[in-house]
Amino acid sequence: MTSIIFRTATRYMFPPLLVFSVYVLLRGHHYPGGGFVGGLFAGSAFSLYALAFSVGEARGILRVDPRDITAVGLAIALLSGIPPLFSDAEFLTGTWWVLPFMDLGTPLIFDLGVYFVVFGVLLTLVFSLGEEE
Repeated sequence: MTSIIFRTATRYMFPPLLVFSVYVLLRGHHYPGGGFVGGLFAGSAFSLYALAFSVGEARGILRVDPRDITAVGLAIALLSGIPPLFSDAEFLTGTWWVLPFMDLGTPLIFDLGVYFVVFGVLLTLVFSLGEEE
């Protein structure tokens, strides 16, 4: 049984932790951070929620199996290496496209894949440990 203070603090800290994880993900190309650290922050938000309430409620908020998130992350990271092959560059070479509102590159797509992999693996571990009797 957890305290009402811990549950209330978790409700208030959960959304900012997720927003901060996305910030760290997007900031990570030029500064410290990126997919790994962002995935850890997102995973810690759900881990905190699972500790405050229950693993079942945390799974209910997530709505997707963490192993599926890991598989999607691996696929995204793998697919980020394919665009350079069309310009006679090596696999996983950085490629950028200039869009009207931002520059999009394969390093960001790779970081997104790493984000999902770390997030999924961390939640698989935490949820498995939390569901054991």
